[in-house]
Amino acid sequence: MEQRTLTVTVGPQGWSDLRQAARAGFAADHYLGEFLNFETPALFFSRMTAKRWDIVRTLQGAGEMSVRELARRVGRDVRRVHEDVSALTELGLLERTPRGGVVSPYADIHVDLHIRQAA
Repeated sequence: MEQRTLTVTVGPQGWSDLRQAARAGFAADHYLGEFLNFETPALFFSRMTAKRWDIVRTLQGAGEMSVRELARRVGRDVRRVHEDVSALTELGLLERTPRGGVVSPYADIHVDLHIRQAA
């Protein structure tokens, strides 16, 4: 199975980039990766906290893990980790398994964030 990749974009232009990538994907004969867009840097940083990145990083390549084991590995309260896992699952950064565990499906996550001088 091919390893999955995710590109996270930040900005309103992300939607046109996503549409363009989707069109290219329909014509491509190979996997082009997946995309997640946040409209603003504020939205990105409010949803992708340092503790949530720690969860994603801990799960990458680790295979299926229970939320309780994940909480132990990141040194946090199970309830708070469960809340973060739910948010990350909703965003598509994590996936639930049929047995109730959680997994990071991406071998590589790239964040594309540009901050430009105001006009």
